Amino acid sequence: MHTSLLVLHILGGIVGVASGFVAMAFRKGSSRHRLVGDVFVVSMIVMGGCAVPLALMKNDMPNLVAGLVTIYVVSTAWWTARRSDDGRRTSWFDWGGFLFALAMGSLTMFHGWQKVTGRAGDDGAPNFMTFFMGSIILLAAAGDLRMIFRGVSGRARISRHLWRMCFGWFVASGSFFLGPNNRPLRLLSTVGLRQPIFRSLLREEVLIVLSVMPLLLLIFWMIRVRFAGRYRKGALAAPAAAQSLAVR
Repeated sequence: MHTSLLVLHILGGIVGVASGFVAMAFRKGSSRHRLVGDVFVVSMIVMGGCAVPLALMKNDMPNLVAGLVTIYVVSTAWWTARRSDDGRRTSWFDWGGFLFALAMGSLTMFHGWQKVTGRAGDDGAPNFMTFFMGSIILLAAAGDLRMIFRGVSGRARISRHLWRMCFGWFVASGSFFLGPNNRPLRLLSTVGLRQPIFRSLLREEVLIVLSVMPLLLLIFWMIRVRFAGRYRKGALAAPAAAQSLAVR
């Protein structure tokens, strides 16, 4: 059971990280983007779903939280993309996501407080990372509650879908590229690829860049989504103003 779960977890993570890069390369909203996005969501849910029992077997709190949060963010991101653009209709899934995020975020912050005050043992994760994850989950819960009562549409719907997908992608990429003892290199060695070129390519600084790439792309696309409308309006307003002056 442990070996099967571990193999599925690794395969899901590899497919998830790879499909995340591919999805970013396709035009957003295109059929290819949606298809690769579906592959990404399924692989990430498989990865997170296998991480949860594996973490329970080892009493590994950080990976337990990471697995559950990954399932939550990618599934709510997928659901957001399939909502009608009026954004007013809510369902049991929206309420369930909010309650889950509220409970998980509160428990994570409480666990962080216990670690700081010495009431909980060291779980291997830095204290700042525990509070960081707890804060992100609570912010996600606040976004869920806002969507339930005020709806979500237009650029807000795109932003919600985008940041949740990218954050789940970041959890997977960070775990894979920054795992102990150079996980990518160990995986290549396991399948018989032990050439020195891989060791020279997969240096620590390269792995750091690959792990944070989802966050960098998230920042880029959030800025683009946020200001694209303004740029487009400015571009349309300039010719109109010039034409008006010409008429005068």
